[in-house]
Amino acid sequence: MREALGWRGGRDSRGASVTELFATAAARVRYRDLVEQAAGHGVAVHGVSGEVMAELAQTVTPQGLLAVCRFVDVPLDQLTAATPRLVVVLANVRDPGNAGTVLRTADAAGADGVVFSDASVDPYNSKCVRASAGSLFHLPIVVGAPLRPAAAALRGGGLQVLAADGSAGRALDELEADGRLARPTAWLFGNEAWGLPADLRALADDAVAVPIYGRAESLNLAAAAAVCLYASARAHRT
Repeated sequence: MREALGWRGGRDSRGASVTELFATAAARVRYRDLVEQAAGHGVAVHGVSGEVMAELAQTVTPQGLLAVCRFVDVPLDQLTAATPRLVVVLANVRDPGNAGTVLRTADAAGADGVVFSDASVDPYNSKCVRASAGSLFHLPIVVGAPLRPAAAALRGGGLQVLAADGSAGRALDELEADGRLARPTAWLFGNEAWGLPADLRALADDAVAVPIYGRAESLNLAAAAAVCLYASARAHRT
């Protein structure tokens, strides 16, 4: 809620995204500052019962506040025009919890944007929004991008495209050692179950595996994304 009220259009200046706010009586007291901030933005504030809030929020323990927000996604050309150095591309990522967690991780790692492909989950899915923990409002997101032209546009914007693939012949450590990760990079992450098929791997300049030193068969999507993004973020800041 606080992030939505403070949203500035993915680092531009279009103003808060909240259009309506629903609040229980208890929440109006508990979150008085937020309710007053919303009203100060001209947001219509509606009082509702706890039963109505439970139906609206569709969660087991709603906090008593529910905001209706504008869409916040931006066109791909707006993202590339901003000269990004670190971008996430989600290819056929279907699980909203995973997608929201990757979005949150990208935000924490200082990424400049997240691209949701046309075959990926809707970032406005309620579970995805909750899993992002407010990061949906912190960095630009692109929605419904076909992967082939998206990869070409990112490469045209000066980014190398690296595919995270557990079966790749090159390890992340190798690229970190030879300085490749210091370049502006778009990381391509695939589906939770089947990863990146050959045709999608072919869109990347290189495929990279996160090394497994123990006995685990693999890392899940969000964990692999965290390792890759922080490796890039560290290289960019060294």
